[in-house]
Amino acid sequence: MNALVTEIKDPIEIRHYLHQHPELSDKEFETTKFITNYLQKLGYKIVTPKDLNTGVIAEIGNGNGPVIGLRSDIDALPIQEKTGLQYSSISNGVMHACGHDFHMASLLGAAAKISNQKDSIKGTIRLVFQPAEETHVGAQEVKEAGGVDNLDAIIGFHNKPDYGVGEVGITAGGLMAAVDQFTVSFQGVGTHAAMPNLGNDPIVALTTTVNTLQTIVSRNENPQQTAVLSVTHVQGGATWNVIPESAWFEGTLRTFTHEARATAKKRFFEIVNGEAAAFGLEAEINWQEGPDVVNNDSNLTKVVEEESAKFLRVIKPVPSNAGEDFAYFSQRIPSVFVFFGSHGNTDWHHDDLVLDDAGLKYAIEWYYRIGFKLLEYLRK
Repeated sequence: MNALVTEIKDPIEIRHYLHQHPELSDKEFETTKFITNYLQKLGYKIVTPKDLNTGVIAEIGNGNGPVIGLRSDIDALPIQEKTGLQYSSISNGVMHACGHDFHMASLLGAAAKISNQKDSIKGTIRLVFQPAEETHVGAQEVKEAGGVDNLDAIIGFHNKPDYGVGEVGITAGGLMAAVDQFTVSFQGVGTHAAMPNLGNDPIVALTTTVNTLQTIVSRNENPQQTAVLSVTHVQGGATWNVIPESAWFEGTLRTFTHEARATAKKRFFEIVNGEAAAFGLEAEINWQEGPDVVNNDSNLTKVVEEESAKFLRVIKPVPSNAGEDFAYFSQRIPSVFVFFGSHGNTDWHHDDLVLDDAGLKYAIEWYYRIGFKLLEYLRK
């Protein structure tokens, strides 16, 4: 690690450096070193569990009182950057296209402010720089390693490109959806396209199944509940005149209640297996259960909203069908997760995403003020 790099103090310069040096999920080794060195120089105690290969857990405070967690994710996406920025990624095919560099710079900026007030901390503030959010496994890795043990509350945010600088979206209850991922393979019998009667066509079974799956949301789910089922990748065959022996598709389910999630999964299996039987094929379903709903504690949300309104424009967010593995924390620990204005030119996961550095000062202040406010609230 270049010594000059560890001396960066300005949050904007920190963000630009991190943006230039993105790393994929669970491979954030240099990012981990940078954060660790930065926090050590501020006087933080590094308490990263040994079972975590990447990511940083650090604490500051007197240890007498509540323990509050402030969380940021640290990983990037396998996307080739096309922003043309002077600080564009120098890692080929890897980009901070979701703004995790914005998150890290905000929490590191807040860490500096907090360290200047360390004698005023009545309790403990724990910084959680979590790996692998994009693959939806990092929060679980941190949890299983003990990184969030004994927390009385935890907060975090995700930048929102369509929110202006100085805006924050806060709501109690579900903010981001539960995520499930599926892959379905049909095994048939291949044959010449001119003689389909000699084979057993998996393409017909696949297309019929994809269409029928759309009835889950339109006919099986409660119309008052949000549910989205999307098939996003279909593959089968290799040429125009051969019916293949197999075909497959994959996609995702997004829901906001346990009831909707269970209903959709049950009907999914029934439809896929039923269609396979109707066409005389074998079907294999690989269902991967991802993070649950990001659920904000109602009491803590009131506290966070009141404090945020003192220096930010608070708006009521529309819950997002995007997923966030912060849910692994929010389902276990009283928590608040918000959307923070970053005034971007496009949405998350785009190769030309540019966020507004002016939003950093507000995000830094939010981490700082909410951290101390929750310590005060939980001491009562």
